[in-house]
Amino acid sequence: MRDSLKFANRIVVKVGSSLVTNDGRGLDSEAVSNWCRQLAALASQGRELVMVSSGAIAEGMKRLGWTVRPKQLHELQAAAAVGQMGLAQMYETKLREHGVGSAQVLLTHADLADRERYLNARSTLLTLLGLRVIPVINENDTVVNDEIKFGDNDTLGALVANLIEADALVILTDQAGLYSEDPRKSATARFIHHAIAGDPALEQMAGGAGTAIGRGGMITKILAAKRAASSGASTIITWGREPDVLIRLCAGESIGTALDAQTPKLTARKQWMIDHLKLRGSVTIDAGAALKIQESGKSLLPIGVVDVDGEFHRGDVIAVLDPKGCEVARGLANYASSEARLISRKPSAEFEKILGFSGEPEMIHRDNLVLL
Repeated sequence: MRDSLKFANRIVVKVGSSLVTNDGRGLDSEAVSNWCRQLAALASQGRELVMVSSGAIAEGMKRLGWTVRPKQLHELQAAAAVGQMGLAQMYETKLREHGVGSAQVLLTHADLADRERYLNARSTLLTLLGLRVIPVINENDTVVNDEIKFGDNDTLGALVANLIEADALVILTDQAGLYSEDPRKSATARFIHHAIAGDPALEQMAGGAGTAIGRGGMITKILAAKRAASSGASTIITWGREPDVLIRLCAGESIGTALDAQTPKLTARKQWMIDHLKLRGSVTIDAGAALKIQESGKSLLPIGVVDVDGEFHRGDVIAVLDPKGCEVARGLANYASSEARLISRKPSAEFEKILGFSGEPEMIHRDNLVLL
């Protein structure tokens, strides 16, 4: 795990409310500046980084003068709306001080459950990473309902890791990591340096909820690691105020609890494509396109599509057939079947004239394509 983080290119960092807001006393400018300095240093190494930050509701409570987290949904949403202003401004300012651009991205779990919105969110995040911009993501607490009550940003961090196929998820918390028992209650509690993500025993060790400010706890972090592992991302849980924690972790130092993903990244993605999604249709491609995707790892372009079968929507998994009708790949369609029929055998320069909008140049992007 330590080596996998050392060589990780794409990393999701999640930081909790109690750290960001100094246990609810308002945004901790010094702490945020410190994390941003480390993110900038890692970005200078060529790494792609995403920050998932809690703290909007806690900061909103502070700005509104509330000392107790409200229970009414509309009050939580109001606090999130107020706090999000300060949260985004803080990250933008601190990252800019270190010469790094940032972008605010607000997501709900529903955004990642809907196939089309999932693809849109993925495309946006990958574009930002390609521009060397660090996305700062938070759950859109202003519009969600039961996600505020039951949701947590540990889960969101794992979903984002799945979304962008991150190599690793780092969860910064107010604890050193995972213990076999609550160290405040048991003298025999031992620190867990390393384990396998998804091991049922970890959930028994993790205990209950977190602080009064946040909604998480160690159990949500264990479940997040399990979720992240489904796409091949390993997780580290560690104390967020450890000096230069991100830089040292990425240098291969052993800090906190490492939860390894047993499924390799590419295997996990292939498994997801092949076993877990129902095929909605297929496209038949010419010999030249088949050669490019099979031997050169290229994306599938509409100009190489000779036939479209079935009825599918953007984001559906479809089969890719060679001229002999053999399935050579599967992937997520960037266009619905009705659109694909219109632009097949056409160059991307003509898409806007044909469809009335300018979409992606690929029928299936190579990142969303699995060879069989």
